[in-house]
Amino acid sequence: MRAPFYELGAFGNTASLFVAVLIGFAFGWCLERAGMGSARKLTGQFYFTDLTVFKVMFSAIVTAMLGVFWLARIGVLDLSRVYVPETFAVPQLVGGLVFGVGFVVGGLCPGTSCVAAATGRGDGMMLVAGMFTGVTATGLAFRALEPLYSSTPLGTLTLPQALHLPYGVVVALVVLVALGGFRGAEWIESRVKARAS
Repeated sequence: MRAPFYELGAFGNTASLFVAVLIGFAFGWCLERAGMGSARKLTGQFYFTDLTVFKVMFSAIVTAMLGVFWLARIGVLDLSRVYVPETFAVPQLVGGLVFGVGFVVGGLCPGTSCVAAATGRGDGMMLVAGMFTGVTATGLAFRALEPLYSSTPLGTLTLPQALHLPYGVVVALVVLVALGGFRGAEWIESRVKARAS
């Protein structure tokens, strides 16, 4: 059986929704077990006292990237069937800025705020309410925002295309950057803790 399963007809709509919900619950459980539902833990990265978020997210990215790369290499995954969203430089930079400011102010990102809300934390509930308010306001104002939303299209841009390097070389470089980043994060945390003690 080849993947992606839904694209190739192995799963129907009902089975796909069930799998999506199951993966969502598993992801939320893992985030909570890793302490990602705590705004105090997440904001530690902005003070360089706790870089768990950086390490967890970079680990997830590298794991997914290696999984996709090797599954495609051995013929299990058809990469041509994997959806890659289009790149719109300016609106995505604006969205990243809004996301970053919200993360710093609220102490949680959209995923971790849902985890916090599900475990009964008030800050998570407030952030989820704010998130839905923002989505609704954006939907109501979409006609005015549409010129920005569709500006600076770059197509389906990937790192190998942007860097003009083979896919395998980019995978190896990202793994090396991740290993360096993990080592650097440990060094920064130890330095900050040493200064605080």
